[in-house]
This record gives sequence, C-alpha cells and structure tokens, in this order.
Amino acid sequence: MISDRSLITPDWPAPANVRAVCTTRMGGVSQAPWDSMNLGSHVGDDSQHVQENRQRLAALAGIELCNVGWLDQVHGTNVVSLPVTGVPRADASHTGQPGCACVIMTADCLPVLLCDVSGTRVGAAHAGWRSLCGGVLEELVSGMGGNPAELMAWLGPAIGPQQFEVGAEVRDAFLLYDPAAADAFSERGARAGHYMADIYLLARQRLAASGVSQVYGGDRCTVSEPQTFFSYRRDGQTGRMASMIWLSDNP
Repeated sequence: MISDRSLITPDWPAPANVRAVCTTRMGGVSQAPWDSMNLGSHVGDDSQHVQENRQRLAALAGIELCNVGWLDQVHGTNVVSLPVTGVPRADASHTGQPGCACVIMTADCLPVLLCDVSGTRVGAAHAGWRSLCGGVLEELVSGMGGNPAELMAWLGPAIGPQQFEVGAEVRDAFLLYDPAAADAFSERGARAGHYMADIYLLARQRLAASGVSQVYGGDRCTVSEPQTFFSYRRDGQTGRMASMIWLSDNP
C-alpha cells in the first residue's frame, strides 16, 4: 500500500494550505517492468493496475480522483487552467480551486511545481528538454498571473547532470535562447560531439529569467536510483511517477 514513506514531500517554505507530493516507484500494484506504483496509462501496463495506483494516490492526498488534472503530455508548451473537461493535450496546468490537483507524470523529464506565497494558486509543468527549451516554464509563470517574484518553485526528481548526455543540437537550441545556458553543458559526453547537460540548472535559469527567484529541490537523479525511481533512459519500458500539487481547504 502506498504510504508516506513511498512519497517525496517537497522541502520548501510553501504556505500551509499548499500540498504537494512526488511519488516513487514504490507502493503500487503494477507488475514488472512497471513495478509497482506506475501512474502512466500509456506505457503498456494493465489499465486496472494503473487505475488502482491512481486511486491510491488520490486517497492518500485526500482528494477525489476525478479532481486530479491528468494531462496528455506531448513535450510542448501548452498550459491549461484547471478544472477542465477530459484530458487536455498540454504540458503544464494551474489552478486556484481548492481540492483540484495539478499533476505531471515523468520518468527522467523534470517536474516543476509552483505556488504563490499567499497560497492562492498552484501550478505544475512537465519540463523535459524540449518543453523547457520551448518555454513551458515561462508560459506557466505567465498563465498563473500576478507578480512572478511572489512565486516559488520546486524541482522534482529528474535525470541528473552526470547521466544526461545530449547531442550538440540540444545545446545549440538552448544557446539560441540564452548564451548563459552554456554553463549547463560540459564537453565530456561518452560520444563525440555530445555533452552532459544539467537540466536543473537550465530550469533555474529559465525561472530566474521569468522573475522566479525562490527555487528549491533539484538534487535527485532518476537514472542513478533504480530502487526509487522509474527511468526511461535507463530501462526503456518502464512506469511513470507523478508530481502533484493542490490547494487544501484545511491547512
């Protein structure tokens, strides 16, 4: 059974009514290679297992499963305001409605959770390199409204800088936006013409450029912790974790 020990709780000074969790691969019912807390319905797992895992997460959070805002993530920059009917094609969401959860699924890509310091709005973004480079964080910050300086962010588990090897085209795409992104790439990839990328630093740079200076997290590696995290780059066929944030009526 999923428990608090199967979850990661962000260490950040969020308001008391802001709740957030990130699942690990532990605490669910899925069988290998999706063992065990797989929350992705698109990875080949038994649909009944996925539904049970999602129900367990909602129950632990104390919210109705129908109020969890699952997205059809496509590595883009579209942002939706929750609640919304169906499963929208988007890579970020935000809401000001208590009991309605923003959720992002990942297995190496970077989940970014946001809230404002007054506890009136929360948001979540799927920041794989394509979405991140395309501006998904900027779109989410803009969509949440208000003063970006009053937002804080938490960077959830993602592929770490010692594992994230990318081609020169990825580095070039980021440098076209900001030459300072060069600091997030080192020329020590295992293959010629490849670089090791720090997706956490890239996200911090984009958030800072958007006016968000309070940034926490960003210290785990999904690839290097196989007992704790799913990793698509490490395993290929695998499950998905969820990073979820919501406003509570009972702080």
